[in-house]
Amino acid sequence: MLRASDEPLWSAYDLALLDLDGVVYVGAEAVEGAPEQLALARRAGMHLAFVTNNASRPPATVAEHLTELGIAVDESEVVTSAQAAARLLADRCPAGTRVYVIGGEGLFAALEAEGLTPVQTIDERPEAVVSGYHPDLAWRVVIDGAILVKRGLPWVASNADLTVPTANGPGPGNGVLVQAVAGFAGRTPEVAGKPEPPLFEESIRRVGGTRPLVVGDRLDTDIAGAKRADLDSLLVMTGVTGLTELVAIPLELRPTYLSHDLAGLGRPHQVPQVAGPEAGELGGWRVDVVDDRLEVAGGGSTDDWWTVAAAVAWQHLDVVGRPVAVEALVAPGSVGSPVRSAK
Repeated sequence: MLRASDEPLWSAYDLALLDLDGVVYVGAEAVEGAPEQLALARRAGMHLAFVTNNASRPPATVAEHLTELGIAVDESEVVTSAQAAARLLADRCPAGTRVYVIGGEGLFAALEAEGLTPVQTIDERPEAVVSGYHPDLAWRVVIDGAILVKRGLPWVASNADLTVPTANGPGPGNGVLVQAVAGFAGRTPEVAGKPEPPLFEESIRRVGGTRPLVVGDRLDTDIAGAKRADLDSLLVMTGVTGLTELVAIPLELRPTYLSHDLAGLGRPHQVPQVAGPEAGELGGWRVDVVDDRLEVAGGGSTDDWWTVAAAVAWQHLDVVGRPVAVEALVAPGSVGSPVRSAK
């Protein structure tokens, strides 16, 4: 279950591996309070790594966007799946190796930084293939890359995310392209991004720290990735995970800590007191399971509400084998709560 920490997380850990969308910002705006909380974490001595599965943008572009949102970031603190993919190829290929790019400028820049030569035509006789999301990817580039993969060239994918956020809602992500190439070629790539460990390993190598903490809003990438890399994690409720998803999390995907937002970095964490076989209490809140429904009474902090609700719901799930009903509950600070620009 959730773990206790007697000291603030920014003291217990020296590096935060921060997901971006849903944690630091939502779309074009900062999550409310995120710039202030990250500034406080820095002052407390915590290193910050801004870790993204998006391979389309170079770190400098990401850092510029974060700075516009009021978060002071050096591009060396931004680590992308393109960089992790380039590192995997550099570890396997001699300097100067020509790598065919099914992607855009983010992958080109990352490969060049590792001493590899990005190309985008078969005539240039590439010796490996790397693929990653880019919104303006030409189908010709995909076709030629798939042919090279089918020929047996080493293939690294920046990530396998099935969706990507857009202004009009989720769209098909790099994972859809990976599936298409894999289906044609009859092969699967080595994946660099979350939930696989290479992106976290690259982030630690670049930013430093010996006690890293993964901070994310997604179960399938952030929390699952922390588990695979044997790292502790903090799940924040400002992104895609809502109450319905929270109460149904299986044991193997549960985070180490839980918080409404990034303020959870700056406080100790308590575990609820068991008040019965399907009940718990924390900070003035009392949670019970009644006829398979989660019921909450009392008052207290938003973080304590989320924490005790999760703990009791998971206890019920583990014993009964099905999630509790939560349709009647209104979670404080739930998904869709207002965000503001911190420019």
